Amino acid sequence: MRLDKFLCKSSEHSRSQARHLIAAGAGTVNSLKTVDPAQQVHENNCIILNGQILLARPSRYIMLHKPANSICSNVDEGYPSIFNYIDVPAVDDLHIVGRLDTDTTGLVLVTDDGRWSFNIIRPQQRCEKVYLVDLRSPISADVTEKFSTGLLLHGEKSLTLPAKLEVLGPRQVRLTITQGKYHQVKRMFAAVGNKVVKLHRQQIGSLALDVQESDWRYLSSAEIASFNL
Repeated sequence: MRLDKFLCKSSEHSRSQARHLIAAGAGTVNSLKTVDPAQQVHENNCIILNGQILLARPSRYIMLHKPANSICSNVDEGYPSIFNYIDVPAVDDLHIVGRLDTDTTGLVLVTDDGRWSFNIIRPQQRCEKVYLVDLRSPISADVTEKFSTGLLLHGEKSLTLPAKLEVLGPRQVRLTITQGKYHQVKRMFAAVGNKVVKLHRQQIGSLALDVQESDWRYLSSAEIASFNL
């Protein structure tokens, strides 16, 4: 990770304070002076700030039930940030693993472990995301097969990866996808002449949402490890 991030994870300093201290020459990495906040370091390195050896706090892994009319951003931007619902120290060090649209609800993962989050979102992982989808019009009989073979979305050059569609009612389906293209679920239904009117993410990988709207909890060790495939 970056040196300035390591300082934030091992002290009470903000990112801007950490950068200032590093630039002022207050830190060493393995006994070598450094003034580069972007220098890559490892938890096993000996990192000293103002004569004190620093030890990074354990990474945090959080499940949040995102409400509608909130945004997956670290700051408020017209709508409240989802970080308003998470009451933990150094919340600015956290980032979101797979964003949801403003009007979409459901499961969001939040962490300060960049390697863990990258493992989830990297395309090769093909991590399953499960959505409950309410539609404007009744679902056509041939849509399940179209989703399973792939769709050509507007502006794309290749088909979507196969997706699993389970019809729950005339205007409600459960959709499982393994990609994370921009507005993918909404664009998939637009491609078959329908429109999403309500969207809720129920599950990521084997982790199912189990907290009430606007609530959050830490993940267990087993839940964290389930993504390290």
